[in-house]
Amino acid sequence: MSSILVWGKTREIVAGALPPGISTEEVSTFSELKAELRAKRSILVLADASHLEAERDAVAAWIKSGESRLSLLVGVAPMEEADELVRRHPYLDDVMVRPVTAMRLRLRLDRALDGLNSRRVIQQLDAALARKSQDLHELNNIGVALSAQRDINKLLELILAKCRAITASDAGTLYLVVRGKDQAAQTGDRLKFVLAQNESVPVSFEERTVPLDETSIAGYAALSGQIVNVADAYQLPPGTPYTISRTWDQRSGYRTKSMLVVPMRDHQDTVIGVVQLINKKRDARTVLRPVALVEEAVIPFTSVDEELVSSLASQAAVAFENTRLIQDIRNLFDSFVRASVTAIESRDPTTSGHSDRVATLTVALAEKVDALDAPPFRDVSFTRDQLQEIRYASLLHDFGKVGVREKVLIKGKKLYVGELLLLRQRFSYIKRTLEAEHLRAKLDQVTAGQASPELLLQMDRAHEKGLEEIEQILRMVLQANEPTILEEESFRALMDLPNRTYTDGEGNRQPFLSMDEVSALSIRKGSLSEKERREIESHVTHTYRFLSQIPWTGEFRRVPEIAYAHHEKMDGTGYPRKLAATEIPVQSRMMTISDIFDALVAWDRPYKKSVPVERALDILRDEARGGKLDLQLLDVFVDAKVYERTLPRAGAPAELAR
Repeated sequence: MSSILVWGKTREIVAGALPPGISTEEVSTFSELKAELRAKRSILVLADASHLEAERDAVAAWIKSGESRLSLLVGVAPMEEADELVRRHPYLDDVMVRPVTAMRLRLRLDRALDGLNSRRVIQQLDAALARKSQDLHELNNIGVALSAQRDINKLLELILAKCRAITASDAGTLYLVVRGKDQAAQTGDRLKFVLAQNESVPVSFEERTVPLDETSIAGYAALSGQIVNVADAYQLPPGTPYTISRTWDQRSGYRTKSMLVVPMRDHQDTVIGVVQLINKKRDARTVLRPVALVEEAVIPFTSVDEELVSSLASQAAVAFENTRLIQDIRNLFDSFVRASVTAIESRDPTTSGHSDRVATLTVALAEKVDALDAPPFRDVSFTRDQLQEIRYASLLHDFGKVGVREKVLIKGKKLYVGELLLLRQRFSYIKRTLEAEHLRAKLDQVTAGQASPELLLQMDRAHEKGLEEIEQILRMVLQANEPTILEEESFRALMDLPNRTYTDGEGNRQPFLSMDEVSALSIRKGSLSEKERREIESHVTHTYRFLSQIPWTGEFRRVPEIAYAHHEKMDGTGYPRKLAATEIPVQSRMMTISDIFDALVAWDRPYKKSVPVERALDILRDEARGGKLDLQLLDVFVDAKVYERTLPRAGAPAELAR
């Protein structure tokens, strides 16, 4: 029997007897009207015009809220007031003239039924469209999240978590296909169990591989490429090619019921993995404990779930392949960087490992600075990509040395090896010449009959004195050749040597030292001439030019800039551009500290001796107090003991023991 709700008096609104099969209920207030509709869902409401007018604003708000969507509200008024009622209450579904006859009431009720059915269909379509729109929006958001993730392990966790979330799954596992050597024949292919998640019981996960065959539900989905939807894992249909093991359920006290297993296909439609979802819940917030709750709370996966997970799995597969490709490219680039470092360090074996140690120290210092919350580094932070950028810049900071002549690069003394060998041979020739001249003079005396023992002894002593003088000159030259500070007395003696001459094999007089040799030996400190020092310093510019040729991706675009400034000083005295402190990137300032520290404590080099760690830190402090290094960064370097990161490789135990 159809029920009509009358807001007012039925006898004042309806004329005569009600049509068969129709009953009415009366309410006198708007509150009673809403309560009745919530309780009984009446289809047709006949409202007296006076009641509508008395509650005009409240009724309008109620209609707008959507609470009346399952009922039709019809106003009833005398003929002369009907038009005014429509004007003042435009939200009404219809207006009927009072008194309402039985025939018109039946017709109005039939139309109300049709109208409400149409309304319900439209509402259902709207709800379905809204759900589809929400699902698409969620899929788009998930796709963006998957595309943004570059860590493969985190990406796999995100894939499984999103698949579970979008289907209200209690648990899930993720498998990847591991191809065998013969990919064409697909022999030796295996399924790698890489991830498991469960909301209701703890998961003791251990990565392992299983044969890729149809005996397991995941293997079947991977080989067939089909979605497998199982309502109850314990009641598989007869003839099912796969089985579902209950071992884990028995061990953990879990109950696997509904399952949805979806293959992950890449852009070439190749299955690269399988998403396995377990136990779709009526309410995603439900925890399936105790296990008996599974029968009530778990429902089968729907066709909509299949569509959603299939779409998401395809996005996930492409994102995974892209991430793996990016990782492969990065690994390849890392290998190239390592090969580049090996190439440059092989030209000067005494610096072997320097670039790697500088990278370790600089990245460690950056991590310490990133963790600080206090000034002046509160606003200094580094992302993972920025730390990798620092690492690349540090590893390649000396690559420009490929543009420096090798003999200059490894020059340990003021004279090159070939020049020193020639000088030694010249002094040997000078001594032999003196020996020959001495013996000839003695022979002349003997031939002339004047060779008394006293004269010959006197000549031998003079000769020995001359040889000793030559030896002293050679020792002084060899001492001057060391890369130490040249004393004034030695400098004046060197300046005099071009005036000392000997007779060469052709009878020409030649200086003991050429002007080029005197110039080299007169270097006041170190082993490099000014020209050679500029050539060594040019490696920074060569590094920048080389690194600028590499098409760095956006996150690493500052690598050339960071490496370019690693020899700049805070007081503007660095090279090659003499930058002011504000122009030097903080990453470069950190690298400068690391570079100097490692150069000081690393094992002996031909042109310098290593120093103990404490002495090296003192030198760095002196440089910082002198305005050349960043004192605040140095404080972090020392206080956090960043320098200890490379001590074993720098030979620190021996240095500390000295």
